[in-house]
Amino acid sequence: MTESRNVVIGVSGGIAAYKACHLIRDFKERGDDVRVVPTPNALNFVGAATFEALSGNPVDTGVFTRVDEVQHVRVGQEADLIVVAPATADVVARIAAGRADDLLTSTILVATCPVVVAPAMHTEMWLNPATQANIRTLRVRGITVLEPAHGRLTGKDTGPGRLLEPVQIAELARTVAETGPLGRGLEGKQVLISAGGTQENIDPVRFIGNRSSGRQGFALAEIAAHKGARVTLVAGDTDELYAPAGADVVRVRSTRDLEVEMNARAVDADVIIMAAAVADFRPASESASKMKKGRDTDALTRIELVENPDVLRGLVDQRRAGETAATIVGFAAETDNVLDNGKAKLKRKGADMLMVNSVAGGAVFGQARNSGWLLGSDGSVREVPDGPKHVVAARIWDAIEAFGLPDPRELAN
Repeated sequence: MTESRNVVIGVSGGIAAYKACHLIRDFKERGDDVRVVPTPNALNFVGAATFEALSGNPVDTGVFTRVDEVQHVRVGQEADLIVVAPATADVVARIAAGRADDLLTSTILVATCPVVVAPAMHTEMWLNPATQANIRTLRVRGITVLEPAHGRLTGKDTGPGRLLEPVQIAELARTVAETGPLGRGLEGKQVLISAGGTQENIDPVRFIGNRSSGRQGFALAEIAAHKGARVTLVAGDTDELYAPAGADVVRVRSTRDLEVEMNARAVDADVIIMAAAVADFRPASESASKMKKGRDTDALTRIELVENPDVLRGLVDQRRAGETAATIVGFAAETDNVLDNGKAKLKRKGADMLMVNSVAGGAVFGQARNSGWLLGSDGSVREVPDGPKHVVAARIWDAIEAFGLPDPRELAN
């Protein structure tokens, strides 16, 4: 477990301020020391007593409180991580302008630690050129500004500007604390990712599947979205996971369904990541009705299997045929001879990179953490140390960006 951090949670005056309570609890339950610094307007939505009870620390809003402790400087100096959630258009503007007229903006101006801003505002405010200019300013200065979710806003309005769920903000903030700011290296890139397991029906109630939760694929998609990519996520059987901000999520069940969706979308992709754990085989025939013990025992104990299409190899073949120019990354789950098997698979598949890991003893599948090696078609082997799947995702994207992405100018020629 990562050692505890001094975390400052800034809360500005938006209707989503109540969600900050869940964010505080998330960090506290991980063992972090949390200091809540709201704006005065935030206290119109959630009282100071609530923030104090949840964090276990005093709550102040102004620069003239606890002057003897010089807290308008000290809070920022002692912070290991600052998360502003929700961040209204007003507080984004004041941070971008370098204001220091309350404790929150003073704290951010002093801080040298990672700062993560999670915007929440109406769609018109989010899309306003002034707000977008302020967002760009913050990003240039090394502040990670998360993309807001699309969904229901105050009243009947729906659109981009909704605050991400607290669990998403917390996981992304911890990733930034571990790996550094989420740069915009994927700005404008089209990213296609598969995630989760596939199900191959035996009959209407039984199927052949695997233990994949989809968490690593979703984490890869989420990091890509916050790095500026346009993300399409083709998801099979997965845990209950929040969709990445702004991603187009396509649901599939079988390997053949996944193949159809991936092939159709590969044409426009700049990067393709096959993180899904697809079933290599499927029943040769599917019963239209539930098979019964006794009557169908022989058929149930002798299920004939046929091989499924090799989706990753098919995508590489599409590229060889000139149908896509995407950088292609695969995954390999092994139980023994991990590196040797991974190297052989990379050569066999023809992908640019392969993330290979050991799933022996119940590791990785359904778990919150991952580790392994990134193998490159150039013969490189890069160890990915054990960490939360979002951190692993960030490291994989760093490696992909270092490997190189298609140049749109070359594609145009």
